[in-house]
Amino acid sequence: MEDAMTHGTAGAGAAAAPERQRARGPWTPEDIRRGMFLYAVTDRAWLGERTLAQCVREAIAGGATFVQLREKHLSTDEIVAEAAELIPLCRAARVPFLIDDDVEAARLSGADGVHVGQSDTACAEARRILGPDAIIGVSAQTVEAALAAEAAGADYLGVGALFGTPTKPDAVDVTFEELARICAAVSIPVTAIGGLNLKTVGQLAGTGVDGAAVVSAIFAADPIEPATRALADAVAAALGR
Repeated sequence: MEDAMTHGTAGAGAAAAPERQRARGPWTPEDIRRGMFLYAVTDRAWLGERTLAQCVREAIAGGATFVQLREKHLSTDEIVAEAAELIPLCRAARVPFLIDDDVEAARLSGADGVHVGQSDTACAEARRILGPDAIIGVSAQTVEAALAAEAAGADYLGVGALFGTPTKPDAVDVTFEELARICAAVSIPVTAIGGLNLKTVGQLAGTGVDGAAVVSAIFAADPIEPATRALADAVAAALGR
């Protein structure tokens, strides 16, 4: 959830941005909290012969409640083009759709918001650019960072990594005790991330977290829909839902 921000040329898309922004949201705080339940973060490394749109469609059908487009190596224009294929799928299912790090891509595409890390565009700056209806998520690894993000206007927190993961090999590990402290310290929703899968999501029980954010446990699966459904059941069991 925390990558280097990339920018392309706004080009003709800038003129269409205000109209697209009017189509965004508004999402209520409860909508966002529910969306944290099974948060799907895309990763094209697992696509194979499949398209990203096909994979996202299957994830939503299997029970994904939130989608984040995460592209580490594409330009802003390329991310906007990808978002144009995914936004209609998410809107039809009423699943919030965010873009990782690239605030300009979120603005131009009409995505529902952006997820930023501690080293990315500041939460307050993202809010200024995207407006009051946008969903702004922030990565946090400590109680102090979580409280600062909440004070800056974050709508939710992504906390991790809880386990080692090839997706984020340099991620700072967060203990389950710290996760619980973060959940107790803030009033905004919290989703856990980092190495969560069918074998590990059960350990979220009792932490106070609102759900799990997953990458390979969804997008490396084939087929994706039943794998996502099994994950949703496991998360529900862990959270007592």
